[in-house]
Amino acid sequence: MKRPPSGSPPPSEVTPEQVYLRRREFLKQAAYFTGTVAGVGGALQFLSGRPIGKLRGDAPPEPLANGPKETADTGEALTPYSAVTTYNNFYEFGLDKGDPARLAASLVLEPWTVLIDGEVRQARRVDISTLQSWFPPEERIYRMRCVEAWSMVIPWLGFPLGELIRRVEPTSKAKFVAFTTLLDPEQLPGQRSDVLDWPYVEGLRLDEALHPLTLLATGLYGRPLPNQNGAPLRLVVPWKYGFKNIKSIVRITLTERQPPSTWNLAAPGEYGFYANVNPQVNHPRWSQATERRIGQFNRRATLPFNGYAEEVAHLYDGLDLRRFF
Repeated sequence: MKRPPSGSPPPSEVTPEQVYLRRREFLKQAAYFTGTVAGVGGALQFLSGRPIGKLRGDAPPEPLANGPKETADTGEALTPYSAVTTYNNFYEFGLDKGDPARLAASLVLEPWTVLIDGEVRQARRVDISTLQSWFPPEERIYRMRCVEAWSMVIPWLGFPLGELIRRVEPTSKAKFVAFTTLLDPEQLPGQRSDVLDWPYVEGLRLDEALHPLTLLATGLYGRPLPNQNGAPLRLVVPWKYGFKNIKSIVRITLTERQPPSTWNLAAPGEYGFYANVNPQVNHPRWSQATERRIGQFNRRATLPFNGYAEEVAHLYDGLDLRRFF
């Protein structure tokens, strides 16, 4: 099993499963979650002090027989599988954190193809199974920091995006990589609303996309990626806020110009194209200096680049990270 670069969180950062499993009770009693720090803090204060009963899905499924196994000496503290798969921002299924797990069964994963085009030697459409066969799976345990100031620790399964880019042979004009989510309101009922412009789109600079930390995820906890987590293919860029991690990808386009980004289009003063985790640049409605690891009462200091500064800060040498947030 290949190991990720440094920057993994210590065992002390584990999210207690018995705390997180109370989320449904909270959601039934709370008003609509606004995404503010006050909302996040209030929710978790409610969750942190009461006993719970056993809920379905508490334990992760058994790992794939032929996939990479989680080794006994990883030393990583993981957010429970039941939490990772039931507390999601995936507006294509609704605005509530529980909507994706409740509604994502409508997403049909076979057949599924990904169009790779733009500034490449030859555009091609690749079946997801073929795409996965090109690259051996790797396990990566990464922090995930939401722009709403909460975080998780997730064991992803996938392959480096850079390996795919090199395989399709980008031209000398390629400077950015654009991503597009499936557009199908029948399968993705949230797309019937006008809360965002659909389909969801995202983008990276080419050097960000080629960085070895950048992953195309096909699974988590050693199993195929659940629908609600962006199956069958999603982007994972651990030093950026979670909204950059576009889900259910159907198109990857190499381009000469900076591509559009859904949340940047929706609110450019709140969500920048770069979206690097930066505790010194606040959201207009809340501070980004601290975060709450799901299930823990006390807030923690947010780390520059989500703790991956040693690996990625050089990508932004000379760039004003307050202006280009």
